[in-house]
Amino acid sequence: MRIAKNPLDSFRYAVEGILYTFRTQKHMRFHFFSVALVLLAGLLFRLDKAEMVILLFTVSLVLVAEMFNTAVEAIVDLITDTYHPLAKLAKDVAAGAVLVTAVNAIVVGFLLFLTEQHLDEIRLNLHEHKPEPIVTLVVGTVLLLLIIILGKIFGRKGSLLHGGIISGHSALGFFMAMTIIFLSNNLLMAILALSMAVLIAQSRVEGRIHSLQEVLLGALIAVLLAGAIYWLA
Repeated sequence: MRIAKNPLDSFRYAVEGILYTFRTQKHMRFHFFSVALVLLAGLLFRLDKAEMVILLFTVSLVLVAEMFNTAVEAIVDLITDTYHPLAKLAKDVAAGAVLVTAVNAIVVGFLLFLTEQHLDEIRLNLHEHKPEPIVTLVVGTVLLLLIIILGKIFGRKGSLLHGGIISGHSALGFFMAMTIIFLSNNLLMAILALSMAVLIAQSRVEGRIHSLQEVLLGALIAVLLAGAIYWLA
């Protein structure tokens, strides 16, 4: 059994649990892609801050339920490798919890996106309102983190916080720089933000944590993502 020596170890173990669930559970991968699509839809449909919070909370429930389901399956398989009615019951109940949260997410999505009254409001918002900057920033950051996690998983190189085919630090640095450029409309701030992003990327190369290609890939993904979401907004 691993014992966390400090809070950073606890965080790393928690992240490893998320990655394990993603790698081994096809439903979890489907949920991750669904989260990305739903967040983009929320941004495109100009959902306000309160509605985005409801959306994030709802899809998070599905992910959490799927992780508990995986944990229950692992414990049951550890205890017994033969058929037992109680083992089946435990797995069925855990799977049922995932189903309940998924149905709840569908209902919430329907109420947020597809009621006639809300569709009229969305059409009006598309023409007259832009999403709040903080909503765009949060959605973009969540999407970028999902991309970085996918890169770590499918790249099969490094760990979540160290190494990998995508430099997460470089990606986050350039995403924040692009956010400042889009929102500030100020040349001096844009130059300072890009300089900070370049310094972050350089530190990852000089520290031999990432290669130049990995840093550039992180920067490219961040720039393209920021351009896409701020164009949609």
